[in-house]
Amino acid sequence: MKRIYKKSFIATALLIFFLGSCSKDILEEQPRSIYEPGYFKTENGVLGGLTAMYAHLRYIYGQAYYYNSCLTGTDEATYAQSADGNFKDMDLSGVGQLTAATSRADVLWGTAFTNINTASGIIENASEVENISDALIAEARFFRAFDYFLLVQTFGGVPLDLGAGELKFNTSTSRTSVRNTVPEVYTKAIFPDLVTAVNDLPVDGRVTGGATKTLARLYLAKAYLTYGWWLENPNNIPTYPESGRTDPAGHDAQWYFQQAYDVATAAIDNPGPFMLQETYYDVNLASNDRNSEILLYADHTEDSELYNGGSLTYGSGAAPDNFAVWMMTWNYTNLKSALDAAWTQEASSVQREAAQAYGRPWTRMCPTIDVVENTFADKTTDSRYDGTFVTTFRANWPKAGLDAAFMYGANSMEIYPGDAVLTFLDEEPSGSIDYSNTQYNSGIGAGVLPGRPDFVISPQGISRFTYPGLWKLGTYRTDNGDGLGQPNAGSTRPFNIAKFSELYFVAAEAAVKGASGSRSARDLINVIRERAGKWRWDNNGNEEKIADYSADMASATPTTIDIDYVLAERSREFYGEGYRWFDLVRTQKWEELAASYTICGPELGNHTPETFTRTIEDYHYLRPIPQGQLDGMEMTEAEKDAYQNPGYQ
Repeated sequence: MKRIYKKSFIATALLIFFLGSCSKDILEEQPRSIYEPGYFKTENGVLGGLTAMYAHLRYIYGQAYYYNSCLTGTDEATYAQSADGNFKDMDLSGVGQLTAATSRADVLWGTAFTNINTASGIIENASEVENISDALIAEARFFRAFDYFLLVQTFGGVPLDLGAGELKFNTSTSRTSVRNTVPEVYTKAIFPDLVTAVNDLPVDGRVTGGATKTLARLYLAKAYLTYGWWLENPNNIPTYPESGRTDPAGHDAQWYFQQAYDVATAAIDNPGPFMLQETYYDVNLASNDRNSEILLYADHTEDSELYNGGSLTYGSGAAPDNFAVWMMTWNYTNLKSALDAAWTQEASSVQREAAQAYGRPWTRMCPTIDVVENTFADKTTDSRYDGTFVTTFRANWPKAGLDAAFMYGANSMEIYPGDAVLTFLDEEPSGSIDYSNTQYNSGIGAGVLPGRPDFVISPQGISRFTYPGLWKLGTYRTDNGDGLGQPNAGSTRPFNIAKFSELYFVAAEAAVKGASGSRSARDLINVIRERAGKWRWDNNGNEEKIADYSADMASATPTTIDIDYVLAERSREFYGEGYRWFDLVRTQKWEELAASYTICGPELGNHTPETFTRTIEDYHYLRPIPQGQLDGMEMTEAEKDAYQNPGYQ
């Protein structure tokens, strides 16, 4: 397997974990082109390899094309006006074709296997090194299991032998490969490594953002839950390589659901330094990054290009930059206001800014009308819509040096810096919106309502051209000064990968599947829903809002929770964070929940909703083995066809 075996992790980036206790260590490594076994028999070698494992996260998370593969084509997102084939292919709606050459899950394949080999080098050799504890080796075990878990969910069975034997460190340039079955990957690699990680990892991380016992418990619970679903296979989705849905240890699906529940609740009861934030707004507030709810993240910094792994002034559009949020940011900079009441002279009133609500627009992905109207139907008591999206775009022209005390908005009404220029309405208005743009030209085809100075777009008017932005992942810098900052640079925020809140969802889903314990599925979900009912800030209103609707949220929860409700709550909680494809594939609900969606067209001013259908076949539940991998193997075409997942040959 040329792309896997030729070399181990190329350590081109340095990684720093910061904004924690001053006693926390910094992870650093010298760039290396290759690792060999002797390197992992030294303390510096082990620590350097571990640092590379944290660094490898930035080649997966925040990488826009991998981000696209986790969301586009689900019930959370579709392609937007400026999408290229990378996004249209993933949508499965007839505008592209998902193949071994077009699937962007290739990002995961190449990155994960190089890291797995590095982890195996540490696990195999580090025990011989003085001053290397079991806890350090457990970090390597966690990351090996982490990558194998991503791979097996995405591709089905994958190789455990990279050229030197199963789970052995490999230095050869082997160009053949044999895929293991799904049960083998779970029972030989994922479960043993995670069980050891739970036992040996510390409660408090070795470094800020480092692997902990709570993190390992989350992934062990998720792996048990996912494998339980795989064994049950409620919709008879085929697997590959072909394998009976039987567990080598003789356990049934119910046993694994119970294990998932037990491990997740154990983590909730023994959280260590982790806890839920008081409000949903605080979870994703950029100035509160690396908070107590975040278990793992791919880190970045605005303090140093070396430690950030990318430019601080211009985004390359390639890993290790964190640029995923650009994809779901539309071109709001086309918004216009007027310098005179007659609208004879127009100006750009919302400038591109390195701020959480704005950032760099690429218009590649967008939410659907269904997301706004159905997933986030409650926008009054539930704070998660407000804490997820940018629905109000505010004037910031003085930061661009434009000398105007005020401008004129819709209805020739005065607007001032900080005022709303455009608002995506929470619901359809009682009166009709004038989308003509004949008298007041918004520049983006937005509409006018009587008495309002801001342009408006209703939920039914959301299109591939204009749509609410994704606030939760938005740009944030502390070095903007009085200007617009560096909005063209990749985000210097960490990309959150794992959250303490997910433990409640894993336990609730396991309970829905029959697991028992002291907490019901409703009890667990209500912990999250009650938090969602607590407001301290109206994000899109840009004002303080002290309100507690937690009792209302809890009472509105159905008495009996089913898997559809768990999935709906997961989308409200984790919308746009890259979970959704995995959730729908695990539960085999992808076709049921994402087979159609509603959106207006990509043309300027198009506010006519259309329903689009997707063709989601059973074989789509696995992504294709990347074409580059197949091209690099010295095997016959028949052998390569047999290696590829069915449906993609």
